[in-house]
Amino acid sequence: MTDRYAVVGNPVAHSLSPQIHAAFARQSGADVEYTRLLAPLDGFAASVNAFRAGGGRGVNVTLPFKLEAWRLATRRSERAEQAAAANTLKFDGDEIFGDNTDGAGLTRDIEINLGVALAGKRILLLGAGGAARGVLLPLIERKPVALVIANRTDDKARDLAAHFSRWGRCVARRFDELGADGGFDVVINATSASVAGALPPLGAGVFAPGALAYDMMYGEKAALFLNFSRTQGAAMVADGLGMLVEQAAESFFVWRGVRPHTAPVIAQLREKR
Repeated sequence: MTDRYAVVGNPVAHSLSPQIHAAFARQSGADVEYTRLLAPLDGFAASVNAFRAGGGRGVNVTLPFKLEAWRLATRRSERAEQAAAANTLKFDGDEIFGDNTDGAGLTRDIEINLGVALAGKRILLLGAGGAARGVLLPLIERKPVALVIANRTDDKARDLAAHFSRWGRCVARRFDELGADGGFDVVINATSASVAGALPPLGAGVFAPGALAYDMMYGEKAALFLNFSRTQGAAMVADGLGMLVEQAAESFFVWRGVRPHTAPVIAQLREKR
């Protein structure tokens, strides 16, 4: 029988997930059907439960439903629990297992695809919303020498740092404090500022020599931040397309116990863009 999966969101027509998972299915020889599922803003749980009742095996979850997916789960991974958000649901009998694969996708893209080790590095994470929260625990687990959160609303950054500091050193800093101590080796933009044509208020000295600037958005949405980062001294820049594919591969592994090869899928998507 064909195993059915879907990506659930609103909007969802733009999602690349069906292309990505179709490629994974071809690699593994799996009989998989993967579709887009547009859920009403007030009907996420009903849409997921109907898909599940119709034989669905699992879903990926995109905006704006990651918190609702977390609530719907009857069991959660540690990374989903601490992120207070789930982007992957797996259905097994009466159980709905919730996971968050965003952080795994980010760290695998940076370390494996880009070849930048995170252990022992100074990392700056811009933003304190759901995107930042979803990647913090995996970043801490890479054992950076410093992990700093900066956000336009200082209180949100401090609250986030206080919550995650139980797993490792994690602090909040104001934007005007960031360039004072030698700069950062990896700067990750987890804000949505670029979508609105805005930039985080980064001053001089934020990027250390050889630094990577990484935007979790991909394509044109990431261009503003990445171009700015080059002018500020970033030696290497990358958008989040690799993260998108890697988090999908982690979801595929959660569902099916098989880890797909991501490099050819990333290359294929970049050729089309």
